[in-house]
Amino acid sequence: MNVLNLPLGIMGMNEWIIIAVIVLLLFGGRKIPELMKGLGGGIKEFKKATKEEDKKEEIK
Repeated sequence: MNVLNLPLGIMGMNEWIIIAVIVLLLFGGRKIPELMKGLGGGIKEFKKATKEEDKKEEIK
């Protein structure tokens, strides 16, 4: 059995292309950089919060 054929397995290139086209249609080319910037900022805040939580646990 091929790993890529699993029903809940890894997404193939066709699925990624479809998702990219849908995102382009929904948000347009101008909004995508803003969305990615916001996503990056959210990930950065999440990492910062988890590091702070780890430091609190080490002190206890």
